[in-house]
Amino acid sequence: MPDAPGERVLGIETSCDETAAAVVEGGRRILSNVVASQAQVHARYGGVVPELASRHHIEAIVPVIESAMAEAGVRFEDLAAVAVTQGPGLVGSLLVGLQAAKAIALVHGKPLVPVHHVAGHVAAAFLAHAAIPLPAVALVVSGGHTSLYAVPEQGVHQLLGRTRDDAAGEAFDKVAKLLGLGYPGGPVIDRLARGANDRAVEFTVARIKDGRSDFSFSGIKTAVLLHVRREAIAPVADPADVPREVRDLVASFERTVVDALVRGLARAASGHRPRSLILTGGVAANSLLRREAEAKGRELGLPVFIPPLELTTDNAAMIAAAGTVSLRRGVRGGLGLNAEPHLALG
Repeated sequence: MPDAPGERVLGIETSCDETAAAVVEGGRRILSNVVASQAQVHARYGGVVPELASRHHIEAIVPVIESAMAEAGVRFEDLAAVAVTQGPGLVGSLLVGLQAAKAIALVHGKPLVPVHHVAGHVAAAFLAHAAIPLPAVALVVSGGHTSLYAVPEQGVHQLLGRTRDDAAGEAFDKVAKLLGLGYPGGPVIDRLARGANDRAVEFTVARIKDGRSDFSFSGIKTAVLLHVRREAIAPVADPADVPREVRDLVASFERTVVDALVRGLARAASGHRPRSLILTGGVAANSLLRREAEAKGRELGLPVFIPPLELTTDNAAMIAAAGTVSLRRGVRGGLGLNAEPHLALG
C-alpha cells in the first residue's frame, strides 16, 4: 500500500494512564508525539486507579491535542483523518479520547477512524522500520496484553496465542508492588536486575500442553509471593538501597518471564515460517527481553524489529500510523462509535 506524503492523521490514545496525541504524515513521518503520563498519580497505589485515570485524561486531553497540533505545525483543516483508540482498555479512559476525537471529526468534517490498541503497538514497528519483510510473527507484550499474532500484511492480524491469565507487564507491576519497589514495576525491575544473580531463585512458568501458543504468568506471581513469605523478605524501605536478595529475586523473576516470552515467540515462528519477527508493547522496553529476542532471531536466521523506547510504551503516533492503514482500507467510524473495553483483534 503506497504512502501518501501529504496524508496527515491526528492520533489520540487514552486507553489507560497516558493521555497522548500525535500527528503522523504518510503513515511514516512523525510530525509530533505528545504524551502526558499519569505514573506519579498512580504510584502511591501501586497500579492504575481507573477513576483517577479518567479524571486526569479529562484535564489533559485538550492541552495535549493542542500541543501535538502546534508541534506538528498543522491546522485541523489540514488533517486527512482523526484516528482514536476504541479499545481495549479502561472504559472511562477510552471515552475521553473518543469524545475528543468525535468532536474534532464533526466540527472539521474529517473521517473518524477507530483503532485497536494492540494494532497500534504492531504499527509502531512499521513506523520505526520502513521495510519489514512479511509475513511476520509479532509478540505484543504490555501491562494489559501478552499476545502473538501472524502479520501477513500491514494492518492484518491473526491471533496465534495470548495469556490465559495475567499479562507479563501486569506480573512485573504486581511483583514490584509486593516488594515495595513502586509503580510502574517494569522499569525498576529492569534496572535492579542488571548485575544481579538471575539464577539465585529457580522459578518456572506454566507450559501450555494443548498445542496453543498461549502464555500463563499467574503462577510465577504466586511463586514470588510464596518465596517472599518463606524467606521473610520485607518490602524495600529505601529505593536507593535495595538489598541484594531483592535484586537477585527480581533478576530471577525477570529471567524466567523473558525466557517464557522468547520461547513462545520461537515456537510461533517455527510453526508459521515468517520472514521476520516483531517485538512491541511496553514490556518490549525491557533490556533483557530486547537482547534475548534479537539473539533468538539470529539463531533462527530471522530479522527482529523492535520499536525505539519512545514508541514501545503507549503513545499516539502508533495510533495515527495504524489509523492511516485503516483509513486507506476504507475503515470509518460514525459519531455513535463507542468504547469497547474488551475489543478483540484477530
